[in-house]
Amino acid sequence: MSSSAALPDPAPNSALPTAPPSPDPADRRRWFALAIVMTAAFMDLVDVTIVNIAIPSISNDLGASVSAIQWITAGYALAFAAGLITGGRLGDIYGRKRLFLIGIAGFTVASALCGLAPSPEILVAARILQGATAALMVPQVLSIVHATFPAHERGKVFGLFGAIVGLGAVSGPLLGALLTEWNLFGLEWRPIFLINLPVGIAGLILGAKFITESKAPKAMRLDLVGVGLVTLAMLMLIYPLTRGHELDWPLWGYVSMVGSLFVFALLVLHQRQKAIIDGSPLIELSLFRVKSFAAGIAVQLTFGVALGIFFLVWTLYMQMGLGWSALRAGTTGIPFSVAVSVAAGISVQKLVPRFGRKVLQAGALLMVAGLLTYLWEAEHYGMAITSLQMAVPLVVMGAGMGLIVAPLTDAVLSEVPKEHAGSASGLINTVQQMGTALGLGLVSVVFFGAIGDRLAPQQLGPAFVDAFQQSLWWVAGVLAVIFLLMFALPARPRVHVEGGEADDEGPLAKEPALNG
Repeated sequence: MSSSAALPDPAPNSALPTAPPSPDPADRRRWFALAIVMTAAFMDLVDVTIVNIAIPSISNDLGASVSAIQWITAGYALAFAAGLITGGRLGDIYGRKRLFLIGIAGFTVASALCGLAPSPEILVAARILQGATAALMVPQVLSIVHATFPAHERGKVFGLFGAIVGLGAVSGPLLGALLTEWNLFGLEWRPIFLINLPVGIAGLILGAKFITESKAPKAMRLDLVGVGLVTLAMLMLIYPLTRGHELDWPLWGYVSMVGSLFVFALLVLHQRQKAIIDGSPLIELSLFRVKSFAAGIAVQLTFGVALGIFFLVWTLYMQMGLGWSALRAGTTGIPFSVAVSVAAGISVQKLVPRFGRKVLQAGALLMVAGLLTYLWEAEHYGMAITSLQMAVPLVVMGAGMGLIVAPLTDAVLSEVPKEHAGSASGLINTVQQMGTALGLGLVSVVFFGAIGDRLAPQQLGPAFVDAFQQSLWWVAGVLAVIFLLMFALPARPRVHVEGGEADDEGPLAKEPALNG
């Protein structure tokens, strides 16, 4: 690319071609591709939380039980989590562009089925299909970034992805509130799913045109046994959590949850064996020898648990406890969303380069401070609390979340070799969605378990308020664990090379550009 030996008359300024090339059609093409995959990722992540705000409307329209309500949310997260590692590996084997397009097509069809569902059972099944197809699509996002952008640009792109993750989580309730309240064409809650159709169709057409195909340099096989073990372990852990309260915590539920630990252990043994036999394990266990990756994965998991609990109980508290409309509940979250956006941008560009992991730890402490303020307000004002009074704790919590979500993805992926990009990005998204599914499952324990079964109508609101306060203590405890786990993250950020030679030399890019 910049070798002067290839020129007939080398000149002193022959090193000039090593500078980054001026913008050209190929450069514009990759930024178009980035916009497409980021929009698709945002759509997928919004669908984790968009349904929360419409739960009362869905429950009234379809007659959904408490268990069905949890499965409408947890079913998506569980299928999403169970399929993400597989989706990442399939992209490595068969092509990231191909899997992205298959995923977005399937997600669009599943969204239509959700929007047309005549019963809770059909809606749950369609949500599971929606999560499974999202799992084919989302791992390809980071893999496409890894394959398309040189090392010195990945840091800001990963930061953008982290911001998209945060915005997707917090924008869902507001978007769901607006679509439910507007009652477009008399469809009530159904537009929260049908809105995905034009976005999905546009993403399919534009993705086919602008995304460049890429695969792992070494041909691999799909580990079907590993896929089965991952799915089984997660089902054994999360299904009893979601049904436990409704079924009065039967013995088989405890047996299943304990048994899931043995299945996870069996999965690890199988992956080691698979790596020795043909070098194509579903989960690249060698990634966990990278300290930044292992620590970041642990933080992602616990952070997902905290978000899974908070967003569902927060929605139930406002609508079913305080009796607010979907629109009022959704607009109450605007300060949270704005704070996440602002803090995410500042953290990546200004704070993390100077202060490293202390920024993420400050984010965890800010979220705890916001939760404690929210707890005080919920107890002090009771049923008379207003949206304005909630704004202060929500801004503090949102700022804390923004300081975490944007830089965390870059911290996890900074030292991952390019040939493992699909597996690594699949793991990142898997553990976050697994944490979310766990959090949603724990709502049976921390929220519904605190409400009780036989309440008079006048007791229902105060019971929801009390259960919300108990749930916030759980979330604060999880965030304290996250703060401690963050000590294992790199103290200082990795410096991304801005020159551009080493990172473009070969299929692995040798990755020194990531390590500085």
